[in-house]
Amino acid sequence: MMRFQWLATVVLSATVGAATTALILSMPRVDAATAPKLSPADYEEITQLTHKYAYGIDTCGNNGYDYADVFTPDGEFIDKNSEAGFKAGGRVLAKGRDALATLIGGGSRGCKTKMVWTDWSHIMTNLVLTPSADGNATGRLYLLQMDIKGPGTIERHGGYEDVYVRTKDGWRIKSRTHVRNKAWHAASLQTPDLN
Repeated sequence: MMRFQWLATVVLSATVGAATTALILSMPRVDAATAPKLSPADYEEITQLTHKYAYGIDTCGNNGYDYADVFTPDGEFIDKNSEAGFKAGGRVLAKGRDALATLIGGGSRGCKTKMVWTDWSHIMTNLVLTPSADGNATGRLYLLQMDIKGPGTIERHGGYEDVYVRTKDGWRIKSRTHVRNKAWHAASLQTPDLN
């Protein structure tokens, strides 16, 4: 009887071991050498884009072109935060350098039009970057606004979903989508309006 139990244990162990080995060998592999990567310099340069974006929108520097120049020449800003943008599932507010400069009050407006955020300060934080297979990257970050509800106030104002691309002039934003606060929460933590 003991010999039979021992033999059954050996056969069962060999069967499980063979099945496990076959399963492991059949799984797709990611070669660490060919997996998409970003260098520390890439992370720093993309992070600098977020800082330049904030200064550009807050100051209307260079007639709005400091803001526009963090984007690619055909870059776009997409609203998925306002009521209209959220209901539409996202709407392009500006595409291209001149349209982006004008969007923030520069360009044809000449930085003379007071925008709703003129007295606010944009703070972008918690940037998470993901390399893409084509050598570019996507990212998410929170948007905090200072003074949105009066001097000294700080409030989360959604976040951004970005597509970053390498250009001859360095990293640039291909598209930036302004999303609502709970856009990335687990489904059970979301509300229908994502706020």
